Amino acid sequence: MTMRPLGIDPGQCFIGGRWVPCESGSSLDLLNPSDGSTLCAIARGNALDIDKAVIAAQGALVSDWGRLVNFERGRLLAKIGQLVLEQLETLAELEALDVGKPLKQARADVIALARYMEFYAGAADKIHGATIPYLDGYTVYTLREPHGVTGHIIPWNYPMQIIGRSVGAALAMGNACVLKPAEDACLTALAFAQIADDAGLPAGALNVVPGLGAEAGAALTAHPGVHHISFTGSVGVGKLIQSEAGANVVPVTLELGGKSPQLVFEDADVDSALPFLTNAGIQNAGQTCSASSRILVHRSRFDEVVNGMAAHYRALRAGPAMQDLDVGPLVSHRQKEIVEGFLSKGDDLEIAATGQIIAVAPSGGAYVAPTLFADVAADHTLAQEEIFGPVQVVIPFESEEEAVAIANGTPYGLVASVWSQSGARQMRLAKRLRAGQIFLNNYGAGGGVELPFGGSGLSGHGREKGFEALYGFSTLKTVAALHG
Repeated sequence: MTMRPLGIDPGQCFIGGRWVPCESGSSLDLLNPSDGSTLCAIARGNALDIDKAVIAAQGALVSDWGRLVNFERGRLLAKIGQLVLEQLETLAELEALDVGKPLKQARADVIALARYMEFYAGAADKIHGATIPYLDGYTVYTLREPHGVTGHIIPWNYPMQIIGRSVGAALAMGNACVLKPAEDACLTALAFAQIADDAGLPAGALNVVPGLGAEAGAALTAHPGVHHISFTGSVGVGKLIQSEAGANVVPVTLELGGKSPQLVFEDADVDSALPFLTNAGIQNAGQTCSASSRILVHRSRFDEVVNGMAAHYRALRAGPAMQDLDVGPLVSHRQKEIVEGFLSKGDDLEIAATGQIIAVAPSGGAYVAPTLFADVAADHTLAQEEIFGPVQVVIPFESEEEAVAIANGTPYGLVASVWSQSGARQMRLAKRLRAGQIFLNNYGAGGGVELPFGGSGLSGHGREKGFEALYGFSTLKTVAALHG
């Protein structure tokens, strides 16, 4: 597969504004999850490459990038966003082939990446300090300054979106970035580096080192020249990263897993809810940390909701990414095996409906049919653990108290939704549900570039998106002047 239309070389690293061979001289095969074929070979970066990237980032901070004033950084980000949109179809095809998501979803991710660049371009010169009333004879004020070198380890499910919300925010604050994309899906991360360079981003402000998490990722997390780590991924790896970064007393933003519920009450508008209930669980084949994998339904509306969702499921079709169906393959056969392992734990459950894998789907693809389980106990494995596949469970409840207890009854706390016509109930549950985002009579709010995103418990800590991300990618300095 040729990447030359975008000017990238997936077999190399992008460091200091140049494509350079990785120090190991070895590579990793990148597979097409739709058919199992090899897309290309990517560089297998290691600690030596990470060290070169950190040195390049440090150099950028004391040269052209570090000398730019805020609004000039904003102009560069706006230009990057414009160039992203100009490459919409090429980037969408790369993402679809690499991740396995249908083209329409990949196009939406490209548009989201551009939108992040636009948002942070406009925000770059609008992060203000404050003056603080203090003792007589003093003037005290605060400044927000970049951390310095920021490390970004992103997952394979939404590379472009997560680049936008982490790297975009870090650059807007004036940090210099070292990005380690997932080894299963890194093509659009490499393409973004070239686009940023084409836009005029100074050398070293953004560096990309592909490779394995245990090699390049671990080296980035432990590097003493990195001043902040942003990680999106699994709980287990998040714990490792926090521990390793702690040795250098480096702050970490963790966006991890979820088991997000939607609560459907007896007074809900079920017809309006049904598309949200289903789509929030099967988008990107369910490989979404904020996927709504638990549907909690009042017993009086239970059969209605299950029947409605089942009708949606039976109409779902899964197949190759480029056929642009409802659901694509999972990102890898390894992920398929994980999801199938969870499905085997549901042998004792009622399957309300399944989607279909189209007959012409290649046998080498990593396909799993979307599956809906009904009348699932709240403590069942499928209702407690993150599956990261196109699987949803429907759980009945009898009262508001029981619904809240079930919703808060997992170690995660990322997203929740309430479907009810009662304004009082909406306000009560917005306070009582343990989640970083609460949606009332909707789910996801169209992506919400402006909306702070993050969770609690095993869902992690810190916030991405919106202005909160800018605060996370900056450090606060207090200045106290005694003038008499």
